[in-house]
Amino acid sequence: MRNLIVFAAAAAALLVASCNTVSGMGKDVSAAGHAVTKTADDVKK
Repeated sequence: MRNLIVFAAAAAALLVASCNTVSGMGKDVSAAGHAVTKTADDVKK
């Protein structure tokens, strides 16, 4: 029973950490997209 509790706690910690990582990666990709869009708009002018 104790092993199951330890495993569940470890799994929960990994899930929380991965959510933060995916969120951060999404923000980075979004920022890169905005930079590309701005550069493309500047070239059109």
